Amino acid sequence: MSGRPGWAWCVLEWVANTGREMTTRNAIIIGGGIGGLATAIAVRQAGFEVEVFEQAPALKEVGSGLSLWRNALAALDRLGVCGVARSMGVAGQSGGFRSPDGRLLLQMKAEAFGETSAEGIILLLHRAELLELLLDAAGRETVTVGARCVGIDQDATGVSARFDNGREVRGDLLVGADGLRSVVRESLFGPSQPQYAGYTTWRAITSFPLDQLMPGETWGRGQRFGQWGMTQGRVYWYATQSVPEGQGDPAQGRKRGLLDLFRGWHRPIEALIEATDESAILRNDVYDRPALAQWSIGRATLLGDAAHPMTPDMGQGACQAIEDAVILADCLRANPSVPQALRDYEAVRIPRTSRVVRESRQAGRIAQWSNPLACRFREALLRSRYVARAQAKQLNWMITPRV
Repeated sequence: MSGRPGWAWCVLEWVANTGREMTTRNAIIIGGGIGGLATAIAVRQAGFEVEVFEQAPALKEVGSGLSLWRNALAALDRLGVCGVARSMGVAGQSGGFRSPDGRLLLQMKAEAFGETSAEGIILLLHRAELLELLLDAAGRETVTVGARCVGIDQDATGVSARFDNGREVRGDLLVGADGLRSVVRESLFGPSQPQYAGYTTWRAITSFPLDQLMPGETWGRGQRFGQWGMTQGRVYWYATQSVPEGQGDPAQGRKRGLLDLFRGWHRPIEALIEATDESAILRNDVYDRPALAQWSIGRATLLGDAAHPMTPDMGQGACQAIEDAVILADCLRANPSVPQALRDYEAVRIPRTSRVVRESRQAGRIAQWSNPLACRFREALLRSRYVARAQAKQLNWMITPRV
């Protein structure tokens, strides 16, 4: 299944929808993560009945932190959940970039974003807690777990999702929010492989005295370490290393390997790792995909990581998915023809998300440099006022609300 629907399809779709303006329409959402649940809320607000299908046996998120920049906060406000989200997180931490010996290279200030305080710029909260909030808002009864989609079919009057247990569900709209290795994306545009970004990442949440933190990121040679405060005396930290794809943990184990990797880095990095149970440390290789020229065919479209997976280097993965959801709902309100609304949606979203994907990957490449001369040059750039202004301008474009 590929390409745009032809004129005959469009005529049939128009005929099928004549007289249906007052009829409740149904939306099928494949994927029950942050993007899928945000879409369920938004599309229901646009007048659709919603069913969400998640292949995992239970709805849960990994034990890591999540940064929501002001573009995502504006979108959550449109969904009616921003106030509760703010009560669950820590807003406006002032972070910076440091060298492994603790020297501050660049301090990000609220003034660079036209703010007197960082409170409205960024919110850090637990991924699992945000998922629970969105699940409650979407309605737990709308979600079916243990439902693995194996393909989709459609015609002029509707679209169907097929599941591995033989079940088939039909609706007026289907949204593939099923992540990096999306079945819906493959059904629409054929198989393709994600591209490895060249580094792996470890993430964890642990209890730790917040007054001992040095919020922000520390950049070494092919390695990084980030640390941020959370509610309830918890700290979210993450680490990266440039390694071949699929490399396993060291023989001494994950925690001991990280302690060896960051031995001698400034406080409290080693103490944070020591304070963390090994079972709480997650590891994942990092991937993205090249931008697609289109996300939609007929009544089916993509959203979030299924449409535009990006590296975590700009903290925009979940933010862009939540934006997608709100813009999709706006397009569905504005146009009663689902195929046309989906074309409007991708026309708005593809240019923006494609740029974010490119800039995230570029930021990751620079941050993972390992050549000593290149790293010294990078430190000099970070200390430059010009670079600080340019970085703030780039980030400000990214986090400016679009909803």
